[in-house]
Amino acid sequence: MESQHHIFERLKVCILVPTYNNAKTLENLLHDLKVFDAYIIVVNDGSTDDTEKILLRFAGIHSISYSPNRGKGYALRKGFRVAVDQGFDYAISIDSDGQHFAKDVPAFLRALENNPGSLIIGARNMDQHSVPAKSSFGHKFSNFWFRVETGIELPDTQSGFRLYPVARLQSMSFITRRFEFEIEVIVRAAWKGIPVISVPVSVYYASPEERISHFRPFIDFTRISILNTFLVFISFIYIKPRDLLRRLFLKGKWKEVLVDEIFDPSQSDVKKSVSVGFGIFMGILPIWGFQLIVAIFIAVLLRLNKGLVILFANISIPPMIPIIIYTSYQFGTFWMPGSAQPVSLTKSLSLSAIRYNFKQYLAGSISLAVIAGLVSGLISFVLLKMFSKKNRVVL
Repeated sequence: MESQHHIFERLKVCILVPTYNNAKTLENLLHDLKVFDAYIIVVNDGSTDDTEKILLRFAGIHSISYSPNRGKGYALRKGFRVAVDQGFDYAISIDSDGQHFAKDVPAFLRALENNPGSLIIGARNMDQHSVPAKSSFGHKFSNFWFRVETGIELPDTQSGFRLYPVARLQSMSFITRRFEFEIEVIVRAAWKGIPVISVPVSVYYASPEERISHFRPFIDFTRISILNTFLVFISFIYIKPRDLLRRLFLKGKWKEVLVDEIFDPSQSDVKKSVSVGFGIFMGILPIWGFQLIVAIFIAVLLRLNKGLVILFANISIPPMIPIIIYTSYQFGTFWMPGSAQPVSLTKSLSLSAIRYNFKQYLAGSISLAVIAGLVSGLISFVLLKMFSKKNRVVL
């Protein structure tokens, strides 16, 4: 049987312990970790207790100390750089406050062998009675926003017991330095295409009088909330549209993606009919050249049926352009009865005609977009209801 030491070496994994004023629990943790005969990096993040004295008792441990305290995120990033410099591809981070157990380290190695290249989070059992109320709330809060930002559902996004693919993270520039880093790193890793998975681990919460926590509820929760606001904005304005476009234009896959989106059974008839109407609206809206990009972005933001939006936004294909322009000018006459300019419907009618009485075209095209969107959405809803009713009768 392969020894733990050889597994660590073969997989290029080290152990990383960020610590700040946890002298009471650090020594026992290091004793337990030494059993694995792995390369251990301890980052002393400006501790003012006996942490430095404890580290002197452990020969062979790579320790880094600095002052003042700069935050857990900074300590982790410092440890990542050391791990990569020492030739490691992965680092298992474990908190030094006694919450995690060294006996769970092999679970990360097994998960890594089955899922190379992944970022692996140790999922704690947060249903225990000993779990503080603020930790339980923060756990649910964090899981929810991670799902919104990435579309990935994880049981525990706040656990500090993790395996980081440090070599793959080195190309990324992070903006946070404290507790919120643990949110930023998993969200941005997921955006980069790094698989983010979990393994179950044990957890121990000491009694309130013994518990040592450096989490400042108001300050740190505010920082995390600001970060999540920023990440949600980036997700909807860039990441989700980017991912959809990548799926659509991947060679030979765009038809399959559109079909999957259009016939998504999880979406209601209302959402599908709204998507049809919105697609028509965007296809007519006078933002030529940007209609599809804007349509995709808003469809992602509003969680519409993206396939239907894209399909019906293409109403502005070349054969339809003369009809759209002509009808827009006709609608514009209602807004400018005294100065409206007549336009003839011919095959040669093109976007160049828009320069004549632009105000008439602009008012008319917006009116046409709104009315056509509403009518097509309503018709779609009626047809979908009729179709679903017919299917129920047949069944």
